[in-house]
Amino acid sequence: MPQRRHVARAAVSGVAATALLALAAPAWASSTVPLHSAHQGSTAADFQQQCADTRFADRPTDHDGWHFVLPGGPSAGGFESLTLTFDNGSGTVDVTVPDAADAYPDALYPAGQNESRLIHAYLFTPAGWTLVDGSATISGQGDRFNLSHTCAGQPTPESPTPTPTTSESPTPTPTVPESPVPSDTPSASPSNGTGGGGGDDDGSLPVTGAAATTMALVGVGLIGGGVALVALRRRRDGITFTS
Repeated sequence: MPQRRHVARAAVSGVAATALLALAAPAWASSTVPLHSAHQGSTAADFQQQCADTRFADRPTDHDGWHFVLPGGPSAGGFESLTLTFDNGSGTVDVTVPDAADAYPDALYPAGQNESRLIHAYLFTPAGWTLVDGSATISGQGDRFNLSHTCAGQPTPESPTPTPTTSESPTPTPTVPESPVPSDTPSASPSNGTGGGGGDDDGSLPVTGAAATTMALVGVGLIGGGVALVALRRRRDGITFTS
C-alpha cells in the first residue's frame, strides 16, 4: 500500500507539472506586435527630445536618433527584431533592427546590465525622415511597442543648382559725327560748262548766253568799221587835184 501511494503521488505530480508547462508555454511563444498607432507619422523633430541619451553619443549631426521600448513586463519577453517603415521624402524605406545596413546604426539592449530581456532598441536615420509604421517580433506576448524619445539632427543643405544666365548684347553707344575742320586752301569751284570746259589751270568761267551774243555783234561791228575805213582810204587815194 505505501508503494502504491508513492506511485500515485508521483503520477499526480507529473501530470500537474506537465499541465503547468503546457499553460506556460504559450505565454513565452514569439509573437508580432505593431508600433503604437499614436507614434505613427512622427518625425524626430516633433517628438520628445532626449539628446542626452548615451545611446545617441555617436550619432552624426546630420542624422536623427530613434529610441524604442517594449512595455508589458516579463510576459512580453524582449525584442527579437523590428521592422520600421520611414518616408525619406522620395518614397518609403524599410529598416530592420538589428539587421539594418551600416548607414543606419542600430542595436537591441536590455534595461539593465544583468537583464536578459532586450526591451530597448535604437537606430539612426538621415535627418528629416518620417516614421510611417512598424512591427516587432518579441519573445513573449504583448500589445504593441512604443517610440520612447528621439534626438533630431540637422539636414545637410543641398547646394543650389546654378541657373545659366544669358549674356545680354551690349547696347550700342551712339556716336556723334565730328565737325569737319576748315581748310586754309580755298576749294575750286566746279566747272559748269559742257564739252571742253576749263582745266585745272583755267580759273575763269565759260562765257555763255547773252554775253557771247554781245561779243559777236561787237566783232561784226568792228569788222564793218574796218571795211568802211579801207574803202574810204581808197577813195581818198583816187582823188586828183588839177589846176
